[in-house]
Amino acid sequence: MGNNLARQLIADHLVEGEMRPGEEIALKIDQFLTHDMCGPLCALQLEAMGVEEISGDIAVAYCDHLLIEADSKNADDHILLQSAARRFGMWFSRPGNGTSHPVHQQRFGVPGKTLLGTDSHTPGAGGIGMLAIGAGGLEISMALTGQPFRLRMPEIWGIRLTGRLPDWVSAKDVILEVLRRHNVDGGHGRIIEYYGPGVAELKTMDRHVIANMGVEVGSVTTIFPSDEETRRYLASQGREQDWRPLAGEANASNRRP
Repeated sequence: MGNNLARQLIADHLVEGEMRPGEEIALKIDQFLTHDMCGPLCALQLEAMGVEEISGDIAVAYCDHLLIEADSKNADDHILLQSAARRFGMWFSRPGNGTSHPVHQQRFGVPGKTLLGTDSHTPGAGGIGMLAIGAGGLEISMALTGQPFRLRMPEIWGIRLTGRLPDWVSAKDVILEVLRRHNVDGGHGRIIEYYGPGVAELKTMDRHVIANMGVEVGSVTTIFPSDEETRRYLASQGREQDWRPLAGEANASNRRP
């Protein structure tokens, strides 16, 4: 099996288990994100466990789902989440700042890091070379205490991109074509890794769109290499110092058409 980028990042964060597809593994998590749907429950779980300090390099609580102010309930959740962020040392993103997955990539994402999030589209950060996975609230809470995140070792699918998109074709068309070919459960238990000369023709937010929608194919996550386009993108956010080049040393193990 080739040493593709997904396997490299899993190996870098592996705490327990063997990297054989289907075997249980445990990963160290570097970054976390939650939002105002699952975040309040995570906060209550952390409080119930008597947590004094959360794990990881960074954790962010986003207000981006419950924004209808028909009564006080959503606002009350935001107040709870803000107080929990202060209590546990998390960043707090106020309503109106933007949706969690693109904002996190812009402001906090670092190539080569792991990211665990309560948003199902957390894998969008794979657009800059992160190993980003969506999970449930309790799994997030446990990982925030320092416990490793457990999952079955995924199979790695490689999708080789060539050429460039015509003006009338968008990045979303790429993932819709993948969805057409492999259906909503075709990626179950798998990581999709994009590689090849066509990757360089995609802007970072194009890659984010493709990685973001990889979950619609049922995949664990999606990952792109971190290259000069990633460097340009992070520099545009004033974070060029966070860039590092990342690419698989060999093509992904199971190529998909």
